[in-house]
Amino acid sequence: MHEPETPTIATETQVMFFDTDCAGVVHNIAYLRFIEVARTLLAEQLGMGLVGMSERGVYPVVVRTEIDYKRPAKLGDKLVVHGRLESIERSRFWITFEVKRPSDDALIVQSRQMLCVIEMPQARPVALPKDWNTRFPHLKRVRNQTLPVSTVRPSQV
Repeated sequence: MHEPETPTIATETQVMFFDTDCAGVVHNIAYLRFIEVARTLLAEQLGMGLVGMSERGVYPVVVRTEIDYKRPAKLGDKLVVHGRLESIERSRFWITFEVKRPSDDALIVQSRQMLCVIEMPQARPVALPKDWNTRFPHLKRVRNQTLPVSTVRPSQV
């Protein structure tokens, strides 16, 4: 018997001038852009590629973002964003992220995002894809169930 699949992603980015303030430190909104890129690429693994979503009119949308800034990143830093699917419900799912600086293994940011799937143009919530229940049974949780503090960080997957 094989281990259940847990979708993960790792994307690389380099801090550019437009990511920083006048002191050369990354401003907080830039981290959300870094996470957005990783989340979009992870969505492809989940069967939610950009073109397919557009054709079907069904999209995952961010409902909640939690983010903890641990250390500053600076102009020119090379960073890696690690993400993984954390849990699924009927129509919502959580993804966790870590942004790390490989040059010194510094943890820069930890984040979690809750998403739901909506159908456009009605903006009506819909159930997650049916195959998720069989692909990710180990990630299912009941709505409003407290998530345990994860012992596995996205970068360890």
